[in-house]
Amino acid sequence: MMRRAAVAAAVVAALAVVGGCATFPDEGPRDWRPKAEGQGELGGPPALSPSGEPAPPPSGQQPPPSSSGGSSSPQPCVDPDPQVVATCLAPVGAIAVLPTGDEALVGERTTGRVLQVKKGTPPREVTRVPVDPATGLTGLVLSPGYAEDRLVYALAGTPTDGQVLRLAPGEPPKPVLTGLPKAARMAVDVDGSLLVATGAGEGPLAGAVLRIDTLGRPAPGNPDPASPVLSRGVSAPGGVCVDPMDRTVWVTDRAGSRDVLHRVTPGTLGPPAWTWPDAPGVAGCAVLPGTLAVTERRAGALFVLRPGDNGTFTGDPQPVLTGTYGALSSAATAPDGLLWLGTANRDGGRPGATDDRVIRIQPPAGGGGSAA
Repeated sequence: MMRRAAVAAAVVAALAVVGGCATFPDEGPRDWRPKAEGQGELGGPPALSPSGEPAPPPSGQQPPPSSSGGSSSPQPCVDPDPQVVATCLAPVGAIAVLPTGDEALVGERTTGRVLQVKKGTPPREVTRVPVDPATGLTGLVLSPGYAEDRLVYALAGTPTDGQVLRLAPGEPPKPVLTGLPKAARMAVDVDGSLLVATGAGEGPLAGAVLRIDTLGRPAPGNPDPASPVLSRGVSAPGGVCVDPMDRTVWVTDRAGSRDVLHRVTPGTLGPPAWTWPDAPGVAGCAVLPGTLAVTERRAGALFVLRPGDNGTFTGDPQPVLTGTYGALSSAATAPDGLLWLGTANRDGGRPGATDDRVIRIQPPAGGGGSAA
């Protein structure tokens, strides 16, 4: 328990220093969720044996469906770690934190289920996206006008192609942009346009960072007004995220024998802003004040950097949470400044008794300052 508490303290310290377009209207108010209540302070993670039996949950959460297809009696699933929000999920492919800050929509990569999760409440399925389990659901973002329209946008690999889908309560998923490579990631730009990073392959939309509006059309300001392509040069994206302060777009990429981080520039990507020669399996990324956090799947860690001037980084960039939650796949920031993470230990890893999980972490008060 002391070891886990020490790891949680290290997090605080490190963060402190370191195709086709559809044409349909976005109309009508919608409601995804019941009224939320506030949450208390978060504590540090206690020790939990990967093979240990979880204690019975007060919320009645259930384990994920068996991948073998066999039937078994549902067993309760709870994690004693106070920073864990949801347990016993399929591998987490994407997280979109809701405006309340204490609940989120979570996409299960292999099943296509979109779940609403909140601490102490059983996950509730709000919709399901048809996916090819080999690629699955890898992106989930709120509409820029979510407060009014309750729309959500998903990025999914289907049996035929990758697609950006519009999700609305009570309606089937509707394609917005099709014909994408299946390996892709998604975020929302400061101006409300959708950013989609695609993997290398055939076709005009492969190996690129796309920038589109919510109807799938090229967003204003792209290098070619008739093209959704913002920048080219991506190989196998793990995540894309935006710094709302200076509008910097970041994309993590697994480029052959190394992993890299790119600052996205219109046209063609320049040299990497950061390189991981040991290829730890970079995945999702999220921006906190003065801090860029990158999840690592193979290394099972959160890598923390502090962007400085002229594309440099200050301080001592380093991994934290190493080995605490296993393979980290997704990251998202909340309106209250907390950091949400998802795991993918059931994706060929070493799942524990309560995997896969969604975690909500308390950053240091006030965030990081601007780099000098």
